[in-house]
Amino acid sequence: MSRNALFFAVMCLVWGLTFLPVKIAAVHVPPVFLACVRFVFAGAALLAWAGRDAFRVPVRVWPRLAGTSLLVNAGGYSLVFWGVAHAPTGLAAIVNMATIPIYSLLASRVIEGQPIGRSQVAAIALGTAGLGFLFATRAAGGLDVTKGDPLELWGLASVAFGTLLYCVGAVLTRTIATTMPTLTLAAWQTLFGAVALAGVSFAIEPVGVQQIAAVFQWPVLPAVLFLVVAGSLMGFTIYLRLLRDWGAFRAGLYAFVSPVIAVGVGVAVLNEPFGWAEGAGALMMFGAAAIALRR
Repeated sequence: MSRNALFFAVMCLVWGLTFLPVKIAAVHVPPVFLACVRFVFAGAALLAWAGRDAFRVPVRVWPRLAGTSLLVNAGGYSLVFWGVAHAPTGLAAIVNMATIPIYSLLASRVIEGQPIGRSQVAAIALGTAGLGFLFATRAAGGLDVTKGDPLELWGLASVAFGTLLYCVGAVLTRTIATTMPTLTLAAWQTLFGAVALAGVSFAIEPVGVQQIAAVFQWPVLPAVLFLVVAGSLMGFTIYLRLLRDWGAFRAGLYAFVSPVIAVGVGVAVLNEPFGWAEGAGALMMFGAAAIALRR
């Protein structure tokens, strides 16, 4: 196995496992507050890692940098973390990762005017059908495999909409991505997002001394450390390396591997249900992502 293949396996494993600590920690602290804590630590670490490049940001791009942070980190991850707190982790991972290539196509078309060919239309249609299967049992009132949180349907919808906001923000970020080092961009987007997440959390969630203290206790602290060190720093570094060496298509193949890991972990550790409708929906969405990624 080559070194990059090993890195790819580690990245897929890490990103497939990130949904489990979110689910576990969200039992003890509010989910948006949990996202805020993650990005405070991750943003500080990325800024320190950027070193002398940390402030190599042209003055003219600060407004767009702040604006895209609201979409990518504040809007996207507040909805994703809230959704994971209420939906099965495996299904949340599928909805999150498999829709990124599809949403990116749509956002590129609307924002940048990128043409969409027949194969991309097929990807969007297939992905939409896959989402329909994933939502089917929840929308039907809990038939077949649904046994858990009554907000599962809204949780999956929250993940889907949060991922859409993430992709829109990512496309809008392209115009400033070449004006500064990648780590600098990631660090400031993460920190701006953390500030906005703090505002959202304190506005809608019960955050007090008890919740803040819980961050430094078991099991929240290990979960946050895993999300920051493995999910953000390690995963992000590997992904950048694979983008450089493999290109966007091969690096993006994590969208097929990581959700499978998340489903397996959710079933094995949390006893999450996974029925035929979910399996059919997952296969459709993986197929749609494959078509979209080929672009």
